[in-house]
Amino acid sequence: TVLVLSIVQVDNDASLQNFLRWCDCVNLVLSKKVQVCKGGVVADYGMVAQEDIGEGEVLFTIPRSALLHQGTTHVAALLEQGNYCNIQYTANGAFRSKEERDSLLRGTGIPEAVDKDLVNIKREYRDVVRPFISKHPDMWNTRTHTLELYTQLVAFVMAYSFQEPQEEDDDEDDEEDPPNPPMMVPMADMLNHVSKHNANLEFTPDSLKMVCVRPIKKGEEVFNTYGQMANWQLLHMYGFTQTHSDNDADTADIPVINLYKAATKEPDGDQQLLAEMWELLRDKEAFVFGKDSCFTHTELHSVLKVLCMSREEFLEFKNNDGWEDDEDEDETIFQVFSNDGLLELKSKWRRLIHEAARLTVMGYPNLDEDRVLMEDQASLERLSRRQRNALKVRYGQKSILDKVMELTKS
Repeated sequence: TVLVLSIVQVDNDASLQNFLRWCDCVNLVLSKKVQVCKGGVVADYGMVAQEDIGEGEVLFTIPRSALLHQGTTHVAALLEQGNYCNIQYTANGAFRSKEERDSLLRGTGIPEAVDKDLVNIKREYRDVVRPFISKHPDMWNTRTHTLELYTQLVAFVMAYSFQEPQEEDDDEDDEEDPPNPPMMVPMADMLNHVSKHNANLEFTPDSLKMVCVRPIKKGEEVFNTYGQMANWQLLHMYGFTQTHSDNDADTADIPVINLYKAATKEPDGDQQLLAEMWELLRDKEAFVFGKDSCFTHTELHSVLKVLCMSREEFLEFKNNDGWEDDEDEDETIFQVFSNDGLLELKSKWRRLIHEAARLTVMGYPNLDEDRVLMEDQASLERLSRRQRNALKVRYGQKSILDKVMELTKS
């Protein structure tokens, strides 16, 4: 881990050459068709094709003995003895000041996610980490290994680590296994992310392999994927964003409270009945809209049905403990809440979604300035990196919500 950290932090080519020599020592095999380099890539370091690369070609192979994780450290036995090998780190947050998070990212969901992370990290340090290191003063010093240091380490590990997918278990009665712990994967963490990636990490019993998943032309950057992640997730977990137009996975949330508020504005709304409905619905999650459809279409469908019930229908609904799930309807509901389907919704449902989206948009800062900034390259370049990232998140989410409002307007 120290080696990888030095590559990220030290701004010189010698560190890169040291890393490549280390790769040779641990039998990490790098294709001659690619080159790890600094410059000419979207971040400080990256990988560029030196020749045309075809789909299915292996770009590099990492033996499992070269992976860095709690099982390969010199304290592995100590961790296992203390039953600490299944500690699950919380997500990395955008660790700005609270004031900066609230001013730049209000409405995006990031401030709430970071606050939750910090609470979880503090609890994990207090209940697990500090008691463990206190038992081993010959190895760790609590004055050095503070909560602040632990927070920084969690942020670093979660920003650069990988998790091996869980093996599928055919026995549904077994208890669910805990997620695999994070691991640092040398060389794989050098690749940058885009949603339209051209390489993917494959796991085998003996090694991990980065495989080309679409043809790469000479001179093009090799991109891995961190998963289908919206800009707010990329910024929250990794500290960067993509341009909204380049991120097919970008999303925007409409909080359930805004759908309820929209219902209370209906001229024929029974406020007492709606208050009773809200007691039933308030624990629901936000509705997630992508560029082409609502991803949480089943939940949105259910909540809209409840908010549009008569008192008699709602009483029957409560007495029956809701509806039974009908998997056959899921695909139909998905089509109903696609962009094309929104145009055909019944008028009241369209009004509720439209007003809920409008209320959500009103929760963002800098409402009138963002579009101007995004279209003015000179102004955009004058912003700090953090300001630009926050702008991309806000602009992307508002673009999706604007589309929802356009499709549901009367």
